[in-house]
Amino acid sequence: MPAIHFPADPLGVLVYVVGLLVLWVVVSIPVYFAGKMVKGGQAHFGEAMTATLGGVVVYYIVYFVVAIALGAVVGPSAGVIALLLGFLAWLAVFRGTFHTSWLGALGIVVMAWIILMVLDFLLVALFGVTFPSFYPF
Repeated sequence: MPAIHFPADPLGVLVYVVGLLVLWVVVSIPVYFAGKMVKGGQAHFGEAMTATLGGVVVYYIVYFVVAIALGAVVGPSAGVIALLLGFLAWLAVFRGTFHTSWLGALGIVVMAWIILMVLDFLLVALFGVTFPSFYPF
């Protein structure tokens, strides 16, 4: 995992925080539209933002706790187990936030990835900019 470097000056910190907030809002947009599609129009943008932030936080907590706790016991395969349990925890956040089934939560995640990929391709084609590289393939 790449190291995170925080800027030293206060203006740099402000720009960093504003950039993270903008990225959070932008990444929540595909989740919102995916939630609308899967739930038949019954999703709200606040749910999408909660699921996006909560999913990431829960994923990393579960991932690191499981990887550290099982690392000494099962060795390198603890990372794979942590990855799978982290993904399930992430889905659980989406399931709880959008009040849907496990399959509905998976549908929201898959649709959000598809929408995000389309947005990414459009941003590259129109402006030459892209989202950070976080695609699983």
